[in-house]
Amino acid sequence: MVSKRIGREAGGKRKFLAIIDETPECSRAASYAARRAKASGGAAVLLYVIEPGDFQHWLGVEKIMRAEATEEAEAKLAKVAAELRESVGIEPELVVREGKMRDEICDLIELDREIAILVLASSESTEGPGPLVSSVAGRSAAFPIPVTIVPATLSDEEIASLC
Repeated sequence: MVSKRIGREAGGKRKFLAIIDETPECSRAASYAARRAKASGGAAVLLYVIEPGDFQHWLGVEKIMRAEATEEAEAKLAKVAAELRESVGIEPELVVREGKMRDEICDLIELDREIAILVLASSESTEGPGPLVSSVAGRSAAFPIPVTIVPATLSDEEIASLC
């Protein structure tokens, strides 16, 4: 069970959480989250999760690989944030966490009680909506906050008209 959200009435602001990864559709989720945040006087939070298991080598190699993964995550977040600053005019919060994707999403939602909506984007692939959307949809009844799924085929103009 997730902690009660801090609403606007209690001095909080609604935050839209988008997950940033190496998929092409993650930019659609970020665009939607930022535009909805701006339209509602809220904030956008961009989360990049470094999956475990990639660092199971000797200690020295593990430290180097972890540092490289963190650097790549921060660079990806910075790139998406710059695009949102330019196109939407909003400064998103950037978060890098290490762990299992679903656990880290839930932990961040629990930690930041202003996060009210998780925004994901579906894949354009004919093989399905993508692993993250499938993971969340498969457990939607147990997910702690509402989830918005944005079609990857929407353009920025179409997303803006929806927000």
